[in-house]
Amino acid sequence: MRLRIQRSALPRNALILTDTPRPDCRVCDGWGGIEHHYGDYDTGEYAGTDWEPCDCWHESRRWLLLPLPGLPRWLRLRRRDADPWATGDYSDEPPF
Repeated sequence: MRLRIQRSALPRNALILTDTPRPDCRVCDGWGGIEHHYGDYDTGEYAGTDWEPCDCWHESRRWLLLPLPGLPRWLRLRRRDADPWATGDYSDEPPF
């Protein structure tokens, strides 16, 4: 088992310990699974991809390490896309 720390956003912000695929696996080459592309039977065009997990990795192995606090309310209400240096909503400087 190869473990790494990740940040999870759902169902809440937390640090979790997850299992990773074995990098020297001969079946999946360290990707954790095998992709199978398939086409439409009538037209022969690409229709999607199925993913088959490899035995070297278990995607459901996760352990909660530390729940992370959420943002304070005053940070959540701020507009993140607003330019702090702009004079207002309209600018007469190029580009218009």
